[in-house]
Amino acid sequence: MPPWACCLNRLVSLPRASIARCRDSLHSVWNFAPGNTLVIVTANVPDIPGTRVDVDIVDGSQNSNVYLSKKNIAGETRLAITTHESADVGVCLTHVDLDHSNGVQTRTVDLDVDIGAEAVDYNAIANQESLGLLEVEMRKLENLVKEIVDEMGYLQRREMRMRDTNESTNERVKWFSIGITVGIVALGAWQIVHLRSFFKRKYLID
Repeated sequence: MPPWACCLNRLVSLPRASIARCRDSLHSVWNFAPGNTLVIVTANVPDIPGTRVDVDIVDGSQNSNVYLSKKNIAGETRLAITTHESADVGVCLTHVDLDHSNGVQTRTVDLDVDIGAEAVDYNAIANQESLGLLEVEMRKLENLVKEIVDEMGYLQRREMRMRDTNESTNERVKWFSIGITVGIVALGAWQIVHLRSFFKRKYLID
């Protein structure tokens, strides 16, 4: 039985080869987020004496960005970050037993991750800009469409990188094959000349 259990919509084990800051975390939730996007994490952690819960928010990009690292979150906690680049964003939770004598075997954590348009407080915007219900819905749709366009652009750029990599690999394989073929032909010609010379020395052929 793990030290604690996490109750949420998506729960995956944190890979050991993943982000170093989350390497020792037992549970994590990963969601894709485009670059320069607002991400709000809401965690509701019950307070249990002698224990604490730490949270790290990282991404799976090549830069391994660490957006936030906070110890001892309790009660309802809202954490907001803005992504630097398009990548999977991970919320890593770690249970720490402070006195090493607590008998708690499980812990329930309610975790909600809102990304992009879902993270925007449209009620506050409506009150601030005096928007009607229809205008708020239009604003939501506008943000959702922008997210879709940004994600399509990211997928297109990734597909272009993969295509360039495939073309480069095919070009290298082609020249390698040509080199192997030329080498085999040259070796065969040398063997023929060498054998003819050998047979002539032995007077086996004219």
